[in-house]
Amino acid sequence: MATVVLFHSVHGLRPAVHTAAERLRAAGHTVHVPDLYEGRTAETVEQGRDIKDAIGTDELLRRGVAAAAPYSADGLVYAGFSLGGSVAQNLALADRHARGLLLLHGTSDLPEDAAVDDLPVQLHVADPDPFESHDWLNAWYLRMTRAGADVEVYRYAGAGHLYTDPDLDDHDAEAADATWRTALGFLADLDG
Repeated sequence: MATVVLFHSVHGLRPAVHTAAERLRAAGHTVHVPDLYEGRTAETVEQGRDIKDAIGTDELLRRGVAAAAPYSADGLVYAGFSLGGSVAQNLALADRHARGLLLLHGTSDLPEDAAVDDLPVQLHVADPDPFESHDWLNAWYLRMTRAGADVEVYRYAGAGHLYTDPDLDDHDAEAADATWRTALGFLADLDG
């Protein structure tokens, strides 16, 4: 089974992240859920952005690296929700031992020299998504595949941005169930 580091969204380490981690653990995976905000949570995206901006991108990445480092030698699956997906992507692309990358609701830009060796990547995103436009996702897909990633993208029509979080207005139960079924299959295949 996989060892997964699951990073929270801009809202912070909320109950939905723990519920997602429990879902993955029930399938036999070891899951770590770092708190990049050190106990702070946000009710709105704007509040979350204020927390993120106060911490700073470099510090968020440093905290992500510190959280993943104790487990990375064994080959981690990096995963994250929205902002956490951005953190996960940056860490996975920098970790030559990464086993996979599971992105839920978010991506990040890639450095020009990004290179991975057939890294399995799965992205689940709303369609349309206010933070991940079609043009952005198409360009991201091309850059990831040029970098050497094996990318699958799943789009969910009509879902809100953070549709897997049952505590937010974005929640879409049908899309969330489909996402988790597909994501669990992705993780199981990494063991194959």
